[in-house]
Amino acid sequence: MDYSQKLKYHFRPQKGWINDPNGLVYFDGYYHVFYQHAPDYEVPWHQPMHWGHSRTKDFLNWEELPVALYPDRDYDSGGCWSGTATVRDGVLYLFYASIRTPADGEKKIQTVSVAYSKDGISFEKYTGNPVIDHYPADGGPDFRDPAVCFIDGKYYCVMASGNPETKTGRLLLYSSDDLFAWDYVGIMSEWQNCKYTECPSFMSAGDGVLLTASVCPLEARHYFSVMFGKFENDKFTPEYQSETDKGPDQYAGQVFRDHKGRSILISWIPGWKYKGYAASDIGCMSVPREIKLSDGEITAYPIEEVRHLLRDEDESVRRTENGFIIERDGREPVVYTGKINDLKILKDGYVVEVYVNGGKEVYTALL
Repeated sequence: MDYSQKLKYHFRPQKGWINDPNGLVYFDGYYHVFYQHAPDYEVPWHQPMHWGHSRTKDFLNWEELPVALYPDRDYDSGGCWSGTATVRDGVLYLFYASIRTPADGEKKIQTVSVAYSKDGISFEKYTGNPVIDHYPADGGPDFRDPAVCFIDGKYYCVMASGNPETKTGRLLLYSSDDLFAWDYVGIMSEWQNCKYTECPSFMSAGDGVLLTASVCPLEARHYFSVMFGKFENDKFTPEYQSETDKGPDQYAGQVFRDHKGRSILISWIPGWKYKGYAASDIGCMSVPREIKLSDGEITAYPIEEVRHLLRDEDESVRRTENGFIIERDGREPVVYTGKINDLKILKDGYVVEVYVNGGKEVYTALL
């Protein structure tokens, strides 16, 4: 497989390492996609993380913009890690995990900081950063990836964390009236026998709310949890839950709500196990998928702007009597067994996304 080939439909920067999608937002006529980025290296951890930046009107034609966030303050000297975006009064705010590296070599300190912009291109960091400077007792040192949203007249921030003593992965909830002063509310959701959670998303959706997170168990593989439920009196009650993308080569999915009212998911392909896999980074963003709840079932299916790229068959996906097999170059094949009423495939170079039964299951794989 030629991993140096240019992808047509999956965004990736011209050079440098890319991982988690960050700050997904519709602002000033464009869809903005930020991402974890090492602009000068094709592998991670040779320089602190930056926020790369691109924008599009149709998710087919991309404009790569200047780096949005640099790790140029003491509180983010260890990197500007993942986070989300929100718009208030015509200003775009980026909330990010600001990582400080102590001089004494102790564990990196993870806090929350904010930057803002009126044009969506040049960003200024808030002088009062960090706006959340320490994890609460319910959390732990892994405390990052702020997900900020506005619900019922109040701003909320969901933090990804984990508690080492109870061995639970947790999402922790904060509230604010002004985006800068945050009060801790409590544990929003948790998973047993986990190291921590990562990259949450939280937003209004229909008559309820949508909450997602990448969950990292102690021994099993990570998975992407999607939950629809009720949010009342600062309490979240899940009513429907699913693991939409079961493919082996995706991670750190983030969901945002656009101006059309769609809940749109973008994930990072292919994930951490491929760092240094090729001479140049092969990471990219998935195509955007709309998350829906219909008749009690959660689906993830490409948005209408890219739906014309779907095909009924491709040589990389071999149908079987009871499912299909995705053949991969030098790695174990992806085997699906189950009833298929509809199968759609989006192939782009060395990436394939397979949508089963209208997106009730999705399999993302590096070929």
